Amino acid sequence: MPIIVSAHKIAYMALPKAGCSTVKRALAQIDPGVTVDPGAADDVDVWHRLYPTVRFRPHRWGAVADHWRFCVVRDPVKRLMSVYTNRVVQFGDLHDSRKMKWPWFAHLSPAPDPDFFFRHLEEYMRASSVIRHHVLPAELFIGPDPGRYDRVYRTGELAQLAEDLRARTGQAVDISRENASDMKLRLDDLAPATIDAIRPRLTREYALLGDFFTNPLA
Repeated sequence: MPIIVSAHKIAYMALPKAGCSTVKRALAQIDPGVTVDPGAADDVDVWHRLYPTVRFRPHRWGAVADHWRFCVVRDPVKRLMSVYTNRVVQFGDLHDSRKMKWPWFAHLSPAPDPDFFFRHLEEYMRASSVIRHHVLPAELFIGPDPGRYDRVYRTGELAQLAEDLRARTGQAVDISRENASDMKLRLDDLAPATIDAIRPRLTREYALLGDFFTNPLA
């Protein structure tokens, strides 16, 4: 099922690395069924346990057609770069993957530089379920047609989301950013061959989100 706040008939489809920790914390503030104090919890995993991210299923989405339905999307380049800066560098997820110790992944470093990581992205996805989850295409989480939502927010519009939630519920919403990366990485920081390696993936993402972002590789 989508993430639902039944009391207010709100339904949200979460996209990994697109402000989902922040949005889940915001929803917890207006959800009377939540007992966790959003101001006291300092572990972002609290929100993911409370509101698990699920993949899009048409029949489940159709079941909440009478709800106000929204999602949050992020520029595909920034979303992909944040997988490296947040999950690889900041959280060290590759060090925690048991598969990384398997012989056929022996050539993969658990602490790769950006170029090596993105040139071997498919292998890293097979070696780490966490990396795979955060890299999977947006369509798997928000569906093939963003036009079916009542509102699609860019990550830069989260303040507007907070205002819209307040207007719908009558409750103030603190939408302070959660799980931000300490490191910044731009597409221009990558070698041309690396950009070519991820170009097909990014092209597909921008095809889905073309109404919201401009493909810098076009």
